[in-house]
Amino acid sequence: MIMKRMTLILSCLLISRLTLAADVITLKLAETWGPDYPIFGDATKNFAALAAELSGGRLNIQIDSADVHQQPLGVFDLVKSGDYDMGHSASYYWTDKVPNTQYFSTMPFGMIASEQYSWFYFDDGMALMDEVYAPHNLYSFPGGNTGQQMGGWFKQEIRTPDDLDGLRMRIPGFAGEIMAELGVQPVNLPSGELYQALINREIDALEWVGPSLDLAMGFPNAAEYYYTGWHEPATELQFLINREVFNGLPTDLQEILKVAMRLSAYDMWVQSQHESAKNWATMLEQNPNIKVRQFSDEIMKQLREANRRLLAQKAEQDPLAARIIASQQAYLEKARAWIDISERAYTGNMDARGNRSQ
Repeated sequence: MIMKRMTLILSCLLISRLTLAADVITLKLAETWGPDYPIFGDATKNFAALAAELSGGRLNIQIDSADVHQQPLGVFDLVKSGDYDMGHSASYYWTDKVPNTQYFSTMPFGMIASEQYSWFYFDDGMALMDEVYAPHNLYSFPGGNTGQQMGGWFKQEIRTPDDLDGLRMRIPGFAGEIMAELGVQPVNLPSGELYQALINREIDALEWVGPSLDLAMGFPNAAEYYYTGWHEPATELQFLINREVFNGLPTDLQEILKVAMRLSAYDMWVQSQHESAKNWATMLEQNPNIKVRQFSDEIMKQLREANRRLLAQKAEQDPLAARIIASQQAYLEKARAWIDISERAYTGNMDARGNRSQ
């Protein structure tokens, strides 16, 4: 399938080189992020550059950041209405509008990025996502992955479930619902307010992404306990496209858009891995007092129980949610059996120098 698509695009490129400037199609894209936001904003820039190159200049993607359209969490509506042709955001931001969108970003205790991409492109993921977005005049495509996110920055050590009771934490979405089951008070603040809120103890903890973006936010200077992740093992951003706009494009440009989105999404995943590795080394050098912790077995047990309980409720309330959850769980079981005897077996037995772990 990929080879056929690339052959089509290469053929289109030969034709595209002869295209007159008058035939250029401009698509307006609204992104949730501010101008020049690292990694996330790089994904849209890479996408625009790829679309232009692969189309021989026939496709021009105009990117408007949040400072232009002033609706960072309104991208869904902007594209649905046709005010914008495309968007770049995250599917779980639309949970209040369409609850079933939350499953296509990441799920607590769910798939890691490699598993999730396999589910999207070679199992049920894309078809189920289209079923959710089609009634809203939208196509949704994977838009870049952060990889495993960290569990958050905490002002104090969390030893028992009692330490979570009443704790004020910036943690949105389904993970926030799960934490609330353990007594946490979820808080959602704009990114620009998070550092000061943590410094001033307006919140006791927050989760953002990981070293790739946490370093620039200054969080290592605001809290010393850095907990490993469980809630966002593969946070996938998304490209949204107005269906009428996409369906009105020539077939070759539709294919070029699909390939450009897929390549830029992959590049973002790799960039996220690189930046996290680089920034983690910098964090340790600049803040040697960072204390990496894992939540206790008892806390993890309660988080898993809350996750299962809430998923069961959502499946019972909505047949489509039930199908999505069942598909993800079935694929995770199959994929993880392979991960256990491949990546996990390898990394679990080797240190960074290739020596056997003790």
